[in-house]
Amino acid sequence: MTTSRILVAFLAIGMLASCVSKKKFSDLQASYDDVEMQLQKAKTALDDCNEASEAMKSDLSKAQSDLGMANDKVAQLQEDLDYMKKTNTNLLDRLADLSIVNKEGAESIRESLNAINQQSQYIENLNNKVQVRDSMNMALVMKLKRSLADINDEDINVEVREGVVYVSISDKMLFNTASAVVSSRASKVLDKVAKVVNDHSDIDILVEGHTDNVPIKTDCVKDNWDLSVKRATAVVRKLVDEHDVDPSRLAAGGRGEFAPKQSNETREGRASNRRTEIIIVPKLDQFFDLAAPSK
Repeated sequence: MTTSRILVAFLAIGMLASCVSKKKFSDLQASYDDVEMQLQKAKTALDDCNEASEAMKSDLSKAQSDLGMANDKVAQLQEDLDYMKKTNTNLLDRLADLSIVNKEGAESIRESLNAINQQSQYIENLNNKVQVRDSMNMALVMKLKRSLADINDEDINVEVREGVVYVSISDKMLFNTASAVVSSRASKVLDKVAKVVNDHSDIDILVEGHTDNVPIKTDCVKDNWDLSVKRATAVVRKLVDEHDVDPSRLAAGGRGEFAPKQSNETREGRASNRRTEIIIVPKLDQFFDLAAPSK
């Protein structure tokens, strides 16, 4: 009887030790799993940071390339201007030596040379203004890209075309299918764009709606052109009512299916054509000042 009790006691002690050991193991396993999960999150965050860094490097490289091309154009214009000045100087020197040219002919030549001088000055001034405009556009593009860095690149694109800044936003970010009502998910991107343009009071904003060529007709929309106009107007109202953009700086227009970015023959092309473009342009008086000769 005593031996049996001793045996039972040893078995109980062994089971108790086994339970304690399993509990410790379970706690350690839980701690290990938690550390493993934190490590995985850190790795994911690091990968995201690396991708963002590569994207910024690519944008900077493109900006540097565009600036290099602009500098090349400036150098060519300066070379042309220097040649014209040299030619002008040579002509004046020769004119001084001509004794057989009558007074009336000499005066005519001088007037022509003065006109050449004025045109050379105009080209130089215009060249300087173009450089200033290009520098401002580049700074504006970089500011917009930084502000929109967390937005999917497939849904929004910022670029300079023919000296004008374009912010192109896909319709799926702004609208539901066949609708001209701005969706709630568009508020974030419109707010970011509005903050940038509100910081630059010297620019105006044209909002253009674009569609693909798939026909549409509903009780509210007559056709694609009508839809593009309504969408542009809806975006303008959002910028004014919810993002404090001065309405006097805004204009809305619709181009329907008639200014596609890609062919409408493919699904991808049609998706690319369904977009709203926020076009940032100089005020009209500044545009005319750019083209006018300096006084």
